[in-house]
Amino acid sequence: MKFLADQNVSKKVVEKLREAGFDVDRVEDLLHCRATDTEILAEAEKNQAVIISHDQDFSTLLAASGSTRPSLVNLRVSFVEVDRLSQLIAAILVATEDDLDAGAVVTVDDTRVRIRRLPIG
Repeated sequence: MKFLADQNVSKKVVEKLREAGFDVDRVEDLLHCRATDTEILAEAEKNQAVIISHDQDFSTLLAASGSTRPSLVNLRVSFVEVDRLSQLIAAILVATEDDLDAGAVVTVDDTRVRIRRLPIG
């Protein structure tokens, strides 16, 4: 499975995920640094990649469009420590792999993980 990390996901977190064996690019690797959320969604869909982001707008865009792809890991955690965050993301990617493969929004906060299959609504 491929992943596309939004600009708001630290380069160091992406490096840790790559070291752990995940196929992950950052938006800046594929698009202009000022790419819109719509452009990022299109790029992820084109590359069959799951978006990883702290940006809450992606959930809204997916819900409004009725899309079944791309999947999204929506990070709503209060911490930013590289090791802690990269370990959490890695664990979530493994635990929700089937859902992400089928099309889903996986929302992660400090206390729980919520999975909503796409399309939303």
